[in-house]
Amino acid sequence: MLTFQLTPYADASWTLVGGAYTAADGASRVTPIDHSMVEHTAYTDGQRVLIVIREKMTGCVAAVPGVHNIGPSQFDAQAATAADWPGDVVVISTAPDLPVTVTAGAARTTHLYLSAGPRSLHGSWDMADLKGFAGRLHAVEVARLLVFRPRYSTQTVFEGIQRLTERATAHFGGSLVISYPQPALHHDPRELAEGADVLGAFVELLHEALDAHPWDAESTVFHLSGGFDSGCIGTTAAKRRPHKVRTAALLIDGPGRAQQERRRAGMRDTLPFADDDTTVDAARLLPLDPECTRVQDKLISPYEEPLFYPFSLLTSALAAKGATAVVTGLGGDELVALSQEEAPHLDLNRMPVLPPWIGPAAATLLEYADVGTAPPAPINSMTLLALESTAPPLLRSGIWPIHPFAWPALVEFGEQLPYDWRDFKQLQRRLLESLGLGMEVVRPVHRESFAEIVERALTGSGVTLLERMLADGSPLFDDRLVNPDAVSAAVKRMQDGNYAEGEESKLLEVVHLDLATRAFLS
Repeated sequence: MLTFQLTPYADASWTLVGGAYTAADGASRVTPIDHSMVEHTAYTDGQRVLIVIREKMTGCVAAVPGVHNIGPSQFDAQAATAADWPGDVVVISTAPDLPVTVTAGAARTTHLYLSAGPRSLHGSWDMADLKGFAGRLHAVEVARLLVFRPRYSTQTVFEGIQRLTERATAHFGGSLVISYPQPALHHDPRELAEGADVLGAFVELLHEALDAHPWDAESTVFHLSGGFDSGCIGTTAAKRRPHKVRTAALLIDGPGRAQQERRRAGMRDTLPFADDDTTVDAARLLPLDPECTRVQDKLISPYEEPLFYPFSLLTSALAAKGATAVVTGLGGDELVALSQEEAPHLDLNRMPVLPPWIGPAAATLLEYADVGTAPPAPINSMTLLALESTAPPLLRSGIWPIHPFAWPALVEFGEQLPYDWRDFKQLQRRLLESLGLGMEVVRPVHRESFAEIVERALTGSGVTLLERMLADGSPLFDDRLVNPDAVSAAVKRMQDGNYAEGEESKLLEVVHLDLATRAFLS
């Protein structure tokens, strides 16, 4: 949502010139993204400066760009409440005699990476902007990713680059310190009141979440994969705004492909969607394709979309059609997630079975996987990490992401639902069924996933990339995070036509991490 360079104890005189807030001495500069869904303003009392960059929200007083002179008490009031914004927000505070601070709000639609230089704090929504600060690999974070056990924290795979997590504050007076907020409180499931209209409340909250964002039907596209989560959001919006809701999707491969196409068609034919529908065939435009910028060793963060190539092509296609916002179904899984007590067989804290290519250092460091993680957030941490993966490709194309299932009121609603409304996604299934959609939409037979896409990518271009990694070497090998002999054996198995999804599919993370190290550490 923004980029910046901030030098502490610097000039208190700031101006807005050419879309950037700049200190008079040139030592500090803050540049918001130029997008219709983003607004910004700044205040000064003659000594202190407060810069606010935030997502536009319906029904809220719009920010007036520029640096506004106010009194000290007014400044204190603005500083006390600026981060309490219902949408994405970043608040920067600076003064000649104080360290600079950067605070994030709770609704992290986008993300912010930070690096400390000799004199200044640097930040950007795009990790590529901080390449020069990337040090060696952060071994614990790499180990988490290698076993598909991500954790939401300030740590990234590169020492020298940190993440500003939700409600956290970065302090920089010559060195960078990030302070976490207090843990967010959450609700327990409750019994329903007699006659409770669960679906009615669900739809009302979906409307509230969508209406909170000033999206324009002509330039907004709804992701409609054919699944439950995007399906609930898209069909609800189409019913409310007939023939105005444009759709898009990545198409999968394997046994679920034909079913996905029928489910999408069932939704679009039953509800009054707009005619415009954009699809990209991920079975034809595979991840790890030689044409992919990630494969070409460009500066793509390892946190970005796993299906980066087809996702980027879909994003570009939408931008070419004039899209400036995309509505997703991300967060739907977490909305109705079962607790550890409700599903003890899904113990997320249990140590996963380690793939054979996990190196001895990574295996040892997994004992510390939960050290340094952020406290519980209002939004599930897995949702926050998913939002982080989709934002950069969208923002590069001038598209703002909207995630209704990350709306706090919807999250609280989901937490309080009884077990039988959350188990097996009964909430989403019952809503789609109430709209007259058939059993194939509500109770699909085949699995719909990108597993077959990943298999084809790894057994094709993936083998070539792994062979290059083995030939050229990798910091992952040097730091004993990945075992090269085991990677070589896996390559041989795939070349012989043997592919076990549960094991080999995790090589995708090895490839992505190696590509990132080549790009950022070269």
